Amino acid sequence: MSEHPVQGLMKTTMESIKEMIDVNTIVGNAVETPDGCVIIPVSKVSFGFAAGGGEYNGNSDTKDQLPFGGGSGAGVTLNPVAFVVVGQEQIRLLSINQNTSIERIIDLIPYFVDKFCNITHKKKEDIQSN
Repeated sequence: MSEHPVQGLMKTTMESIKEMIDVNTIVGNAVETPDGCVIIPVSKVSFGFAAGGGEYNGNSDTKDQLPFGGGSGAGVTLNPVAFVVVGQEQIRLLSINQNTSIERIIDLIPYFVDKFCNITHKKKEDIQSN
């Protein structure tokens, strides 16, 4: 059985969307600042598509296949959501919107790791001095 014309429309639309959107669309190209920091943009991509068609009775010589009319369309939205900043011995996620709880926790992880290391280092020194 041959492919229905609507399938061809949908396939073409999806291939076009796939060409427009890749990993560099979501996580952009890194930009290096003069002081050595690297800034990586992070975006949210939303897309949708629709395809439709119909067969109509016309003056067709073939009895198997009726004349077909159809169309398809797509829409893509790209919204920047954050920047990853790497440099000065730290990595930070700078959200464009206000910090959420999870982002705040992620930002505090290096602080708590340093505190934990300092506490364990002090305990080792106390044990060794006794």
